[in-house]
Amino acid sequence: MPLTIAIHTPSAIPLEVDSIRMENVRTQTADEVKSTLIQRGNKQVALGEFFTVTGSACDDETIVWQGDCSKVKLIGTGLTSGKILVEGHAGMHLGAEMRGGEITVRGNTADWLGAEMHGGRIRVHGNAGHMVGAVYRGGHKGMTSGEILIDGDAGNEIGNSMRRGLIAIAGKCGDFAGVNMIAGSVFVFGEPGIRCGAGMKRGTVGLLGATSPDILPSFRYACTYQPTFLRVYLKTLAQLGFPVPAGAMNATYRRYCGDFLELGKGELLTLA
Repeated sequence: MPLTIAIHTPSAIPLEVDSIRMENVRTQTADEVKSTLIQRGNKQVALGEFFTVTGSACDDETIVWQGDCSKVKLIGTGLTSGKILVEGHAGMHLGAEMRGGEITVRGNTADWLGAEMHGGRIRVHGNAGHMVGAVYRGGHKGMTSGEILIDGDAGNEIGNSMRRGLIAIAGKCGDFAGVNMIAGSVFVFGEPGIRCGAGMKRGTVGLLGATSPDILPSFRYACTYQPTFLRVYLKTLAQLGFPVPAGAMNATYRRYCGDFLELGKGELLTLA
């Protein structure tokens, strides 16, 4: 039976639960987890004041968060192994700096999903906020490895300064997707915002929806072709149950190189 943490008293003040870590709870009883201190505003309180705790993560390394956790921050931060399931909405910084394991959210997430993550997989079956897989302000690199798959929409600055990894968004996204990318891949299957790929050095931003996006003047048209690597990515996404549009694998794409205000070795792909 997994460790189940269910919210029983909602809090208007966000709860920061980065102290609930897999490496700790896998050796703790439910009562010990319940007594773990979490941050609420400028005070520390026991987890049990807001959550009921049952089960154990000793055997299957699984944590289940139940209820509306939209005011619960830092779920799964620094995760290295195991599984986390959020049966509802999740707050900011979910999966931030995680290095392994898997997080599944059966709802929406707030900003900074998977910020500066270094490995593992995050799957969101709803919408996500701004700064998915992005670098924190003042940092140098966003996500450096791993996968973030979002079945719904996402906000601005997706993949800001990402170094490696994959971000796939089935719906639409906000402005500046792939801004300042160092490398990696961002795929958007819905309508994108403006200024995609601004400042990118390398990497791929795939704007794979039917809408023809505006391309920044610092990008140059290169060719129209069927990228082989894209078929591999899309086939893998389909095997994971991600909603890949019919015909996307065999479609023809226009390739733009840029941003020539930087190295100019990145690429934008749009449906031809």
